[in-house]
Amino acid sequence: MRISSHPTAAATVAVIFLAIVASLSTVASFSPISLPSASSHSARPIRQSSTAIRSDWGDFAYIDDDDDDLLGDSSSSSSSSGADSMSAVDFAGEDDTQERKAEVGSSLEPPDVDWFGDPIEVPLGTALPLEVETVQGLLAACRGEIGTMFGYSAENRGVGITGGVDFVDLDGPIVVLRLKGRFWHQRTTVLDRVAAYLQGRCPEIVDVVVEDEWQLTDEANNEAA
Repeated sequence: MRISSHPTAAATVAVIFLAIVASLSTVASFSPISLPSASSHSARPIRQSSTAIRSDWGDFAYIDDDDDDLLGDSSSSSSSSGADSMSAVDFAGEDDTQERKAEVGSSLEPPDVDWFGDPIEVPLGTALPLEVETVQGLLAACRGEIGTMFGYSAENRGVGITGGVDFVDLDGPIVVLRLKGRFWHQRTTVLDRVAAYLQGRCPEIVDVVVEDEWQLTDEANNEAA
């Protein structure tokens, strides 16, 4: 009986051994599964993207070049050039002689005039027709009638008055003007005086305005040449 039991045990051991070998073989056959490689492959773009973002912005820094300074100088010079040119002039005082005022004013250019027709000098209460030529002619006369407000004379420019008034458009019964240069009076006062002169001789004019409300501000006056 002992002799016959040994082959049975050996057979059992052999069966177990073969089962283990078969199990190991099965595990080995599944080892090259693509899931780990697919997982690692899908993770790589994320890491690369993250690395790219850090490399793009990690070294981001403000570049201190001269471009902003140039732009700043350009804008500031354009806004302050008028004030600088005015401050460089040794203006005459209000109590100086007319000769002294004219001498200083002759070094400054008068305000430009873009219309060279004859002034229309008519008394207050005249009812002229509302036409562009009428407004231009009345405005030319107005520049002389209330000339102390403007810089068309050398004497006025000599004390720092360089302001002028231009016709821009006739919008129906509304006259549109432009104020330029520097005035001693408030610009709203200048516009009111011009409007009263025009409307007092052409009653069809309903209103007199400026093309840009900014032209009536103190800032516009201070920046003007």
